[in-house]
Amino acid sequence: MSVADEPGLFFMDTNVLVYGFDSTAPRKKELARQLIAGALAARNGIISTQVVQEFVSLALRRFAQPMNVTECRVYLQATLLPLCQYFPSLSSYDRALLIVQETGYHFYDALIVTAALESGCRTLYSEDLQHGRTIQGLSIVNPFLGLP
Repeated sequence: MSVADEPGLFFMDTNVLVYGFDSTAPRKKELARQLIAGALAARNGIISTQVVQEFVSLALRRFAQPMNVTECRVYLQATLLPLCQYFPSLSSYDRALLIVQETGYHFYDALIVTAALESGCRTLYSEDLQHGRTIQGLSIVNPFLGLP
């Protein structure tokens, strides 16, 4: 069973989407693409507006081979917007601050956790947020653990 086949909703951090374009890490690239494709097909993967913003910024400026605007717009329409199912409320920012207090995470990382929690996700896929940790019932999983 692949990670995308697990039951329930899951949230993907920006790094999962970025690895889908990382030719320097082919196994991570393939796994990221499988996870994204599975999320789109099963409609069980979620990202937030923050993830869309971070990805677009990185894709246009920081990728080894940056996307041009047309390529980025195509990916936005085909992948990012269908996955973007979370839009923060004003109270989301307060909840994120409480998560900062609880976890010691940076604010933007706490916003990702908040988005996953408020979306009803059981799992947050991220390379950066302490694999194996559980926050308010949300399990953090590094799908790339052990891959070169």
